[in-house]
Amino acid sequence: MQEKFFEQMKNGKGFIAALDQSGGSTPKALAAYGVPESEYSTEAEMFDLVHEMRTRIITSPSFDSEHILGAILFEQTMDRKIEGQYTGDYLANEKGIVPFLKVDKGLADISDGVQKMKPIDDLDDKLERANKRGMFGTKMRSVIKEANHDGIKEVVDQQFEIGKKIIDAGLVPIIEPEVDIHSADKEQSEELLKQEIKKHLDQLAENEFVMLKLSVPTVANHYQELIDHPQVVRVVALSGGYSRDEANQKLKDNEGLIASFSRALTENLNVSQSDEEFHAALKEAVESIYDASVNK
Repeated sequence: MQEKFFEQMKNGKGFIAALDQSGGSTPKALAAYGVPESEYSTEAEMFDLVHEMRTRIITSPSFDSEHILGAILFEQTMDRKIEGQYTGDYLANEKGIVPFLKVDKGLADISDGVQKMKPIDDLDDKLERANKRGMFGTKMRSVIKEANHDGIKEVVDQQFEIGKKIIDAGLVPIIEPEVDIHSADKEQSEELLKQEIKKHLDQLAENEFVMLKLSVPTVANHYQELIDHPQVVRVVALSGGYSRDEANQKLKDNEGLIASFSRALTENLNVSQSDEEFHAALKEAVESIYDASVNK
């Protein structure tokens, strides 16, 4: 299955759906879906509701492998079932979509203009469970706020240090050092980031592969060298706070860069929609993001 997934991710047409909001971002995701915090009183109730939302998305006929290559899951989503199958198995078996697991535990405080990842003290356990649950790879996010060379180097070093452990566990890491789209020196940050990533890519062995998830660059095709690198399976772009229309438009200017959108994918979905309305809204989102990813 891993070889099939690898081929799909390397050469398939489409994008990655990011359905990996965690404990901190789940209330916001539910509110955007029309479920206010007054609708639940415990964390368990909250996670039940978000799983209902994700199940509705994943089981929709609009969520298909013709447009979607992969989906990134939150840990609880991986461990829950959809129609009697673990979510990763449902994605692979029923939808033909490659499953990934978000493994980071959120962001540390800002230091040197960046937010590194908090320690992932249970990484080995997560990777073992990810393999049991049929995941192809993982995802972990850091954030770059300023063009600070030391900070950006620390972010990339941390990402690749953990990334190597993920590779050793037989999984493909999505390395995500996001550059804040509101950063005053975003273009300079992206240049420093590209240099640091390239150094690490050049040190990987021939059988070691990563994916990259990056903010859409200020200068079109800035990451082409990374897209073409032999150790990179795919480079995907996050929407980063842009509306779907803005994110799609910027994505179209970058050859070989595909989407991995979260909020931009689900922004017009609502719990009160009929199934027909929901499927139509999701179909419109999926097709527009697909077009931005492949039509260049």
